[in-house]
This record gives sequence, structure tokens and C-alpha cells, in this order.
Amino acid sequence: MPGNEGFGDRIAKALGLELTPLETRRFPDGETYLRLSEGVAGAEVLVVCTLADPDPQFLRLVFAARTARELGAATVTLIAPYLAYMRQDKRFHPGEAITSSHFAKLLSAEFDRVITVDPHLHRRRAMSEIYSARADVLHAAPALATWIAAEVSRPLIIGPDIESEQWVSEVATAAGAPFAVLRKERFGDREVRIALPDLTSWEDRTPVLVDDIVSSGRTMMEAADGLVRAGLARPVCVAVHALFAEDAYERLAAKAQRVVSTDAVPHASNQIPLTGLIAEHLRE
Repeated sequence: MPGNEGFGDRIAKALGLELTPLETRRFPDGETYLRLSEGVAGAEVLVVCTLADPDPQFLRLVFAARTARELGAATVTLIAPYLAYMRQDKRFHPGEAITSSHFAKLLSAEFDRVITVDPHLHRRRAMSEIYSARADVLHAAPALATWIAAEVSRPLIIGPDIESEQWVSEVATAAGAPFAVLRKERFGDREVRIALPDLTSWEDRTPVLVDDIVSSGRTMMEAADGLVRAGLARPVCVAVHALFAEDAYERLAAKAQRVVSTDAVPHASNQIPLTGLIAEHLRE
């Protein structure tokens, strides 16, 4: 899909697959034109579309999936390295839409399978609770650990909240590094408060803040400020999904030694490729 050509091309090359060009544009009235320029009859069609900006992408994605199926595709799979609409998983206030469930039903109606990386499962234990289509969840922890071990001297892996402990411990173990977990209180979309444990025994280490999603960046910014106040060096910040709303990237970069991310969402900070992870899963 548009904006995903690089990611799709790398997967295709890794597996020796044919990359089918997709022609799409806007009519003057704002409606979408879409055409699959090569035949897909009998094929397992893999549609690559990271969903960092889901609202304007969704209709085009539906049109691509339905067109492939109408043209005889045997199966249609969505590869969405970042999967949107996972956060609103309960009704916090009367009348709110539980959009994670609604979006899951919409995608499940169009695709036989969804492949994604580290979806934001908070109150859900598994994707199957909301997705009726087969949902394959891959994990970026090994790729993050490999990058940290190669690029950071004497790292201390730090998770932003208690919920991240199991995930952060996995990264730390694979990187051969110690880890610590902060405590986070969230007061809104952009307001958080971070509490640090006693880190005095790790002052000679390079703190590496690891999180799955960085959107407003407030969590990492608050954590970075707290680490410096506690006498540690400015952290290296590592994210799986680099959403970086508005000026979040620039503000975080001013507080960090370095800001890096996977290529799940195209961004200037991308340093950790995930195409190999997805290609290997498809090969298996």
C-alpha cells in the first residue's frame, strides 16, 4: 500500500516473491481509484500496510483486499507491522466507543489473516479475544536486544511501567544486561508522572529506555528527566512503533543521547529492521 513500498519490497526480496504493483490515486472529488496491475488468481496475496494513520488508510485497504478476492486470490493476508486501534479496549466513560473491538471486526471481515508486531494488548490477553480472523503476533524484543548489545556500551535496560516488566526483562536477558522498571501514572493523553526506583548502583551504566509505542513522547521525556536528576547519563531511547505526534521526536531527541526505532512505522529514527522477522515467520 502507499507509503509501505520499502517494507513490502524488502519482504518480497527476502522471500523471493513477486511484488505486485498497486495503482491508486484520488479523484477530484476525493474518492479513491485503485487497481491491481497484475493477476492474483489462485495466489496467497500479502497486503503490506502499517496502520500508523488508520483513518485515511482504511477504505483504500478494504478496496485492495476486496479487489484481490474478486480477482480470485486464494487467501488475503494483512501484514501490519503496527496495528492501530488497540488502546481503547474498554468503556472508560458512558457512551464511549470500544474502538479496538470495532476495528478488529472490520479487519476480520476483509482478511483471512493478520500479521503484526507487538500490538498494544493491555486488558486483552490475546488477539483472538477480538479478532475472528487468524492473528499472528510477532515480537520485536530479539531485534531490539541485538541492536542494543551491538550499539550501547554497558546498557541498563529500563521499562516505563510495571506492565512492561516481562517484555523488558526479555530484551535485557537477550542483550546480556540488567534491567529496571519505573512506575507510571497517566492523567490524560499527554500527562504522565514517573517514579524511579533506587538506581544508584547502576550509575556507571548507559540507561536504555525501551517502550512499545511512542506517540506524544511524554512518558519517555519524563523518564529521561528523572534519570538525569538521579545522576545517570542521558538515556538512549528505543521504540518499536515510532508514532511521534507533532514535535514529540524533536523534544525527546533533545533529552536523549540517541532515539532509535524499528521500521514498523517509517520514520527518520528507524534503525532496527523487522522485515527479517516477518519474512522468517512467512517462510515457516
